[in-house]
Amino acid sequence: MSLQLRFFATFREAVGNKTISREYDANTVGDVIVALESEFEGLEGQILEDGAIRPQVNVLLNGSDVEHMEGLDTPIEPDDTFSIFPPVAGGCSGGRP
Repeated sequence: MSLQLRFFATFREAVGNKTISREYDANTVGDVIVALESEFEGLEGQILEDGAIRPQVNVLLNGSDVEHMEGLDTPIEPDDTFSIFPPVAGGCSGGRP
């Protein structure tokens, strides 16, 4: 099935593009993530940890967080859009006391 995949920050660097289209023989979000981690060396072990989405990683399916759906078991449909965000850290650069 054809899917649109969008990557942000370090995940974009690992894939080499912000957006890619892929055909996967997949039925769930988990199937797609396993395929992505296998396809892109820089993603291996970066999205999944111990059979779950790593803490601080956000995976959206058509704009909805899969953790608020069925997690890795969330079913997918042709032409769905995934957005995958790595952990983000940051804060004030010292401009305020």
